[in-house]
Formats: sequence, structure tokens, C-alpha cells
Amino acid sequence: MTDAQHRPDILERISRYATFYWPTLIVSIAVFVAVYIFDSQAQKSHVEDRRAAVADKLGPIRAQLEGNIKSDIKLLQGLAAVMETEPNINQTRFAEIGRRLFSRPMRLTDVSIVDGTTTTFIYPYLPNQPAVGQLFSSDPEDIKAASSAEKNNTFVVARPHISTLNKRSMKIFYPFNYGEGLAGADHMPQEETNTRRLLVGTVEVDRLFRESGLTDPSLDLNIALYDNIDRKGAPIFDNGPLTQTALLTLTVNIGAQSWILAASPKNLSNEAAADASTRRIMMFFLAFMILAPILWVAKLLEERQTNIAELNEQKRELRSVSQRLQLALDASQIGVWELDIASGRLHWDARMRQLYAMDPDISETDIEAWKNRIHPEDREATTKRFDNAIRTNTDYSTQFRITTETGEVRHLRAFGAVYRDAHFRKKIVGVNWSITADVKMQEDLQKAKTALELQNHALEDARLAMEHSSLHDPLTGLANRRYLDKHLAKIQPAHAANGMAAVLHIDLDRFKDINDTLGHAAGDTMLRHVANQINALTNQNDFAARIGGDEFVVVCQSPKGMAEEQAKAMGEALITAINQPIPWEGQECRVGASVGIALIPPSLDSMELALINADIALYEAKRRGKNRLEFFSDTLKEATFATKRTADAILRSLENDEFIPYFQPQFDAHTLQIIGVEALARWQHPEQGLLSPAAFLTVAESLNVVAEIDKAILKQTIKAAKRWEENNLDALHVSVNISAQRLFDDGLMERLARMPLPAGGLSFELLESIAFDDKDEAASTAIDQIKALGIEIEIDDFGTGYSSILSLLKLSPRRLKIDRQLTLPILESKPQRRLIGSIVDIGKSLGIDIIAEGVETMQHAEILRDLGCHILQGYALAKPMSGDDLFALLTEANATRKVSAIG
Repeated sequence: MTDAQHRPDILERISRYATFYWPTLIVSIAVFVAVYIFDSQAQKSHVEDRRAAVADKLGPIRAQLEGNIKSDIKLLQGLAAVMETEPNINQTRFAEIGRRLFSRPMRLTDVSIVDGTTTTFIYPYLPNQPAVGQLFSSDPEDIKAASSAEKNNTFVVARPHISTLNKRSMKIFYPFNYGEGLAGADHMPQEETNTRRLLVGTVEVDRLFRESGLTDPSLDLNIALYDNIDRKGAPIFDNGPLTQTALLTLTVNIGAQSWILAASPKNLSNEAAADASTRRIMMFFLAFMILAPILWVAKLLEERQTNIAELNEQKRELRSVSQRLQLALDASQIGVWELDIASGRLHWDARMRQLYAMDPDISETDIEAWKNRIHPEDREATTKRFDNAIRTNTDYSTQFRITTETGEVRHLRAFGAVYRDAHFRKKIVGVNWSITADVKMQEDLQKAKTALELQNHALEDARLAMEHSSLHDPLTGLANRRYLDKHLAKIQPAHAANGMAAVLHIDLDRFKDINDTLGHAAGDTMLRHVANQINALTNQNDFAARIGGDEFVVVCQSPKGMAEEQAKAMGEALITAINQPIPWEGQECRVGASVGIALIPPSLDSMELALINADIALYEAKRRGKNRLEFFSDTLKEATFATKRTADAILRSLENDEFIPYFQPQFDAHTLQIIGVEALARWQHPEQGLLSPAAFLTVAESLNVVAEIDKAILKQTIKAAKRWEENNLDALHVSVNISAQRLFDDGLMERLARMPLPAGGLSFELLESIAFDDKDEAASTAIDQIKALGIEIEIDDFGTGYSSILSLLKLSPRRLKIDRQLTLPILESKPQRRLIGSIVDIGKSLGIDIIAEGVETMQHAEILRDLGCHILQGYALAKPMSGDDLFALLTEANATRKVSAIG
């Protein structure tokens, strides 16, 4: 065949191929494009499915992590509330609260109070004792977090770090206000005791992450935790390398802070590669199955020209249905299975093999292999339902667990339906899909619910503990004043129908001496001893409380008609028990007790009045010598009211200058001329007239206003002396009494320095018991300062105290005044004369002038002059008189002297 003949054959063949095979080319291109698009969409769908799966696992972890951290913060918040209600807390009290707080499981390893940058209190104390008084942390992140918490007045969670015990820990800083400062914080400056403090809790980080689920090996995730949204620095936690970009990130909110939780599946790339390979093989296989018939049809096109169109349409429809079915199965992650009931052969698709972790190359197995995969606890119930569906030709639906070859437990849901195929063979076809994530989420939610319930119980326990603390004295364990008020409010007057109650008010005697000399620890031991004795003597119907430093109250109920008898027995027993000695550091300590008892009759309107009545009875017991008991009575009540009226009148009279001086002249023993006066305090009562000190001094001492009375008398005496000078009368020496209260007045020296002294001189008269108290260095210092101002010192009532010659030498007074109890008997008693003569000799040897008071007759004056006394004072010479009467006397004496001089 020539080339010319061969060429048309080639062209014809090419034309024929082009005619019959061009659809094949187009279909091939379309198939490969569809395969590419489908593959891309499948990859995206796979990533989204994995992201959803990661979110299902990561969400509960985030919730648990937030809940755990916030529960620790809530514990610190409750503890801060206790701190704010106890401004005088000490380390012992803080340790007690810490023990209650740590009595239940928690992630906090310790809790402390930080003042500025210094740890003040800490619990547990013994293992952390070196930290007290030191810098709370050397870590810059902790210092930065503490500063932020104090500045913004909100809690701050610091970044975790390795502690000194080589454990990961992090600190939570919680600021709170502390009113009166921290008891026991001796290193704190006074000006910083009313500032904000920090409550610091240390959290064990590994335990936090473990309890939050971050380290759960069943998660099959690589997880990292960062401390900010930019992921700067090393992560707080990671359990494996993340991909370049995490598949999912969640924000963990901690108040004003936040952490970032990032995660990706551990085998994401391998799973994606395996899934892609399987999918592509199936797609290429499907493409081949589509293209092969087309080629075959093209080859037979000439012979079967009439059927080609219908065949192509069928193939296209088959391809479309196959694609949609595959997409639906892949998207839903549902596995399809079919069982031939007669043969027992079970066919599984790829998804089923993946769900059951079977060999991907095995597509067919038997029913026994499936049953063996079912969890032993679910096997009987699951197989029974399956067999019943086959027997009754009903649908099959159940949920069960399976166990893979690696021991992993998965939760599956199954549905199936019985049918007969074209050959009338009975079969059952169904689907399986995994619900493991849903079950896990339900379990996590149940755990979270249980944890929340436990937390609520813990909060309720904390509330009850706080309520108990607010109603009880922390030192003795007895009820406090607040609890006592609540208890009294419950007692109604109608209780007298069945009995009568009594209130016993107990005050300790000599407690202040023990507290001042042996310290507060000894005082606390005494208080606990008293509380133990009270508890031992009271029963469950009685109520005991500590209402003050050394004051206790017992409310007891008795059968009708026996209240007074039982209250007295109770009071006497308490006095006896409290008087028992207590050993303290090698010595015995003993305190007494005074008890005031008030019965609560049915007619009493206010329980508070019962406390007042018991207090009145207690005051009477104290007044009668202490270490005894007294019952409240109407007579005692009237006496108390009278004392109160006197006290109110004294305070009003001080404001109205109704305390005035009366002057008793003092005479030279030889010439009997007036050389001085003693200013005596008198009360010009607006209703009762002029009263002497005996009528008001005791009440004034109880009011601590004796110094104010001394001040008023001195002021008016200086004014009277100035009046004498202005009228050219004799310049008399003035003596004014001064009390111990006035002597120790901080502002006394400053006021005396500004005060003009009388021309005749000024002396302060001190009682012997004050002046000769050799144990009080403060008294000696004050007396020296008074002398330095030009004011002389006189000793009043000499001979009635217990002074010594050494004390007299130390004081060096200008004058001694012999008490009238020694001078009155000298008319008949020679020993009294010798005693006064001895006192005069002592005074002369020390250069001290002797004043004799109580000169009732002129015979007294002669004897005292002969015994050597320098100055005389008494009714035989002149009685105390008002300032005007003294002025008139001095004026008359001055005129008499002038007349005598002229004559």
C-alpha cells in the first residue's frame, strides 16, 4: 500500500477514534477534576471534624481548669472575709483558721498574709517558719503580680515557677483591708497598720493540671497552656509538640486575667494521610469503574449504537449516586454493616473497621467476632436485643461499649433493619456511629456537678465555722458578748412559769497584776483556767460567756423557787474553783473572783436590765473587799443611783466652777502670827450647799476627776493670792493638795511652768503613801521636776503611812505635817509626846520644818511649840474659811498692825 493510500486510513482511524473516544477524554478530565475537588472538600471536612472533636474534649478541660482555679480563689476570698472581721488576729488564730481550711482536700499547699513585701503570717507554720518576716518571693513574676493585685484591688494569679522544693507552684494574690493592724506583727511600723494587705495562696500546679484533665492520657491530644493571647515565652504546660498552628485554641478566664489553651490531635497528620490515601484509592477505583465501561462502550459503539445513550445516562446516574452516598457516609462518620443471617457472614465497610479498630484489609468477618468485641458488661443485653430483632423481624436499635485490641473502650450506637434480598435470603443491614465524645462529655458534666456539690458543702461548712467564730471567744471557747445578747433575747419573762433564771457577773481579782508582771501568756492561761472551771460547774441548760478582758457571765435556770439558792451555790463554787492555784513557769499563780448575782423575775421587761443589775451587785462585791458574791437588791439599786446622781452632779459642777478653795490659816508656833494657808477643796453643791471632800472624794476617784478638782482649786488659789498682792496684804505661803492622778498628768509640768507663783511661795502637799512609794520611779521624777519649778513639797498626814528614813532622804521635802491622829492624844499621853518629839528631831536633823495639825486647844499649841514644832494649824487657832472671809481677816490684821505701829 502506497503512502497515499495509507494516509486516508490513518486519518479515518483518527477521525473514528475522535468520534467515539472524545467523550472518554472529556469524562476522564471531568472525573479527575471531580476527584480533586472532592478530595479537597474531604480534607477540609476532615479537619473540621477533628476540630469539633478536639473542641468536645478541650471544652470540659477548660471548664474544669477555670472551676478549679476559681474554687481556690473562692477559698482565699472566704479566708479574707475572716481576716477583715478579726483585726487583732495573731499567728495562733491564723493557724487555727488554716487548720480548718486545710482539713479538706485542696490544691493549696500553704496560705500566708503579706504586708508590703514581707510575709507576716503563714500556714502551715512549722515547715514555712523561716519565711515569716522575709520577702514573700524572689521571683519577679510573683512580685509583679503582687504589685498588680494591690494596685488594682483585685486578685491576681502569678505565672507558675519551680519552688524551692523543686515542685511547680503558682501564687494567688488576694488583697484585703485590715482595720487595726495585725496582732503580733511587731516589725510593722505603726503608720502602716491601717493599709491593704495581701492574702497569698500557693497552688500545686501539677495537681491543678492533673485534676483539670490536662494530663489525661486518654485524650489523645497534644495540649499547651500559655499565659497570654500572644503566646509569648515558654508555655505554662505542654504534653507534646503542637503542629505549627494549633488546631483549636480556647480562652481560660481567671477574673481580669486569661490563659490560652491550645490543642491538636496527636496523630492528626497520620490520620489525615491514611484517610486521604484510602479515599483517593476509592475515588480512583471509582473513576476507573466509570471510565472502563465508557471505553468498552466506545469499542462496541459501532455495534450497539442504539443503546449507547441510555448506557451513558445510567453510568452517569450511578456515578452521581455513588458520590453522594460516599460524601454522606464520610461526613457523618457512620459505618455500614450487613449480616447474612443464614451463613453468619458479616460485611463491614471501611468506617466500621475504623470504629472497631479492625484490620483495614479485612472487609468480612462473622457474627461471633463482633460479639467478642462487645464489652463483657454489655454483651448479654446487646446480643439479646440483636437476636430478638432477627427473630421478630423488627428494627434493631441499641447502645453499647466495645473494647479494642489495645484495651481502649469506645461507646457506639447501632441501628439495623431486617430484609430479604433478590434471592430471598434473610439479611439485616445497619449502621454504627461513635458516641464516645458525647458519653465523655456527660461524664465530665456529672463530675463537674459532683465537684460543685462538694464545693457547696465546703462553703456551707466554712459559713458555719465563720458563724461559730463570730459568736465565740477564740481564747476560751466560751460564747462572746454578741452571743450572750442573742441568748438573752430568747429568754422571755414567761419562763417563770416553769422556773427562774439568774445572771452571774464574774470579775477576776488580781488578774491585772498577773498580766502586768508575768505577761499576757500567763494572763491567757488564767483566763482559760477560769473558763474550764465555769464549764465544769455549769450544765447544758446554763449559758456561759466571756464579755470582756477578765469578765464572765453565767446565765443559769433553776426550778421554780430555787433560783436564789442555786445561784448562790453556783457563785460560791465558782469563787472556790477559780481561787485554785495554777502553776506557771515554776511558780503558782492565783486569781480571785468577785460575783454579782441578779435574779430575772417574771416582771422584768428587758434582759439587758438583768445584766445591769448583776453589774451593780458585782460593784458592791468589789467595794466590800472582793473575792465574794453579792445579790442585787432594791436597796443596792437605790445606793447605786445615788452614787450616779452624785457623779453626774460632780461633772456638772466641774463645768460650772462649783468646786472652790477654803483656806485654813497656818500660824507661827512662837508668835502665833499667820504665815501661810492650806487650800482645802470644798463643793458648793447647788442643792445641798457646801460639802467637804468626804461627801464627794470617793465618787470623784471612781470618775478619775480628782486631778480636775485639784486643777480647779489650784487655779482659784493662785487667783486669791494675786488678790492679796494687789491689796498690799501679807504675802502668805500657800499649800495645795495634789493627788497621785494629778502628779502623773503628762501636761502638768508645762502648765505649772506658765503659772505665776504666789509671792509667799507655793507648796504641794502629798500624802505619805504617794510620796514614799519607793517602788515608783515616776513619782520621784515628777517631784524633782516640780521642785525645779520653785514649788516646795510638803508631806501630809505624816505618821499614818509606812515610810522609811531612806525614802524621806530621797524625797527631801520642805515640810512634814504631823497627822491630827498623833497630836490629839498628847494632852494625856506622854508616849505620844515622845513620838512627836522624835519626829521633830528627825525633821531638824534633815532641815525639814514641822507642821502640827489638829490643834484643838491652846494647851495643844503650847505643848507642840515646846516640842519644837515650827507651824501650827487647827480649830483652836482658825477654822477653814472662804476666800472672802480670809481676805477680810488679812485686811483686819493688816490694819491692826498699822494702828499698833502708829501708837
